[in-house]
Amino acid sequence: MPGHRLDPIDRKILAELQADGRMTNVELAKRVGISAPPCLRRVRTLEDSGYIRGYHADVDSRELGFEVQVFAMVGLVSQAEADLSAFEGRCREWPLVRECHMLNGEVDFILKCVAPDLSTFQTFLTEELLKADNVASVKTSLVIRGAKDTPGVPFEVLEERLSRDA
Repeated sequence: MPGHRLDPIDRKILAELQADGRMTNVELAKRVGISAPPCLRRVRTLEDSGYIRGYHADVDSRELGFEVQVFAMVGLVSQAEADLSAFEGRCREWPLVRECHMLNGEVDFILKCVAPDLSTFQTFLTEELLKADNVASVKTSLVIRGAKDTPGVPFEVLEERLSRDA
């Protein structure tokens, strides 16, 4: 099971950094119950191993003028691996697309998009997304409000599962 190779201190480090990636190494070490030098070594190992992919500020998109958030469900003409990869590559190039996930089921991809206004999103939709190679259909849903936006993983669920399986 992924996560099982990590010891409890590594998982505590990840949980603490997920909650607050700006804390100092000294504060992190105190919270997880070890001294600062081995804590820093562990953090570097977690980074090098790919458990920590980066550190980001959680910015408020609406405060920055991005008033529109839309989920776009995209159906493709072809689901050949080369076509799927090409579409994913195109999504990485579009600044308004903030997340891109390939799905199983009725739609091939779901995109989370942000835009300063509806007109900007509509232009992206009609001039970029709908005209992209291999796109057969796009259905959009405008976000009215968000009830939850929690990044990362629920470490408490992982810990419960590990203790149950031990």
